[in-house]
Amino acid sequence: MDFKLNEDRRMLDETLTRFLADKYEITKRNEIAYSEAGHDAKIWQEIVELGIIGALFTEDEGGFSGEGFDIALVFEALGKALCPEPFLGALLAGKALAAGGAEHAAMLEDIVTGAKIGAVGFEEEASHYELAHVVTKATKTAGGYELDGVKSVVTHAQIADVIIISARLSGGVDDATGLALFAVPAGVDGLSIRDYNNVDGGRSGEVVLSKVKLAANALIAGGEAAFDLLETLAGYAHLALSAEGLGIMEVMKLQTLEFLKLRTQFGVPIGKFQVLQHRMVDLVLEIEQARSAVINAATLSDDAVVRGKNLSAAKLTIGETGHKVAEEAIQLHGGIGMTWEMPVSHYAKRLVMIDHQFGDEDYHLARYIELSKS
Repeated sequence: MDFKLNEDRRMLDETLTRFLADKYEITKRNEIAYSEAGHDAKIWQEIVELGIIGALFTEDEGGFSGEGFDIALVFEALGKALCPEPFLGALLAGKALAAGGAEHAAMLEDIVTGAKIGAVGFEEEASHYELAHVVTKATKTAGGYELDGVKSVVTHAQIADVIIISARLSGGVDDATGLALFAVPAGVDGLSIRDYNNVDGGRSGEVVLSKVKLAANALIAGGEAAFDLLETLAGYAHLALSAEGLGIMEVMKLQTLEFLKLRTQFGVPIGKFQVLQHRMVDLVLEIEQARSAVINAATLSDDAVVRGKNLSAAKLTIGETGHKVAEEAIQLHGGIGMTWEMPVSHYAKRLVMIDHQFGDEDYHLARYIELSKS
């Protein structure tokens, strides 16, 4: 199999990588990521003007590509720069709106062109990554729907123009057939957000819905179709986050290699010590295995079971390898690796936190085993 980028992807990769390297020098990145906004609206607009968001969507969705390998390419570049901009929300909200058909075409266009910012709220306090575990209630009304509930850790909630919310129309708390997905516009009566800084930069929020009234056309999907769409969206998140983690690990590898060449002890660079060389070789091999898992996941197989296994395998591998890379990189840097001034500490934080988005190692191991029984 030829893993070389085609001409279009090579140009996309080079353009995005150069742009992000210029805009997100680590000091500037941290200033942006830990600010009250959690991102930079000006830089986001420049990204929009480059048309990068369109790479995440197919031509039918208003983009120009949208294959798994394009999504992986974009998010790997974002990981290398620790970019805090709302790309994941754009990807997931856009894909949800695309599934909603003509009723949501205008908002989809705004997401793809970057005119609007999207976010998704699927997690709840006790859901522990289970998409079907939804307490948030949706009640059918004469004019549409009324939503009541709380969504946890909604990334970029405070700046989103639309939040895709999962809610329960019928059935018990874990009933996958009683769900629905809604497009909830920002500023609607009854919607409130308690936002906060993430430990790894950027911002998230707790979204409270109290008798939020929505028009009938706010519904994106209901019943089994809603759960199927949730699983599809989660799959895109698994791929995107895995690719982002891979990009982070590549940078940490290079930073650590450079440090081993520069740091001296007993008059020689510590990279000359055989035991440290062995540790770096192990790290490089682990990262290459993670890359293989991401490539496998990026195929987005038409077979739902194979696709699910590949995506969970990638997320599991990134989680396991990510923890090892974070620990080894900091240990090989020594005590200085823990300091705010060293870029490796910020990359390590983000890498560890990726494991806790859309399913951690334990979740994806169990999911892979369950899918293997199918």
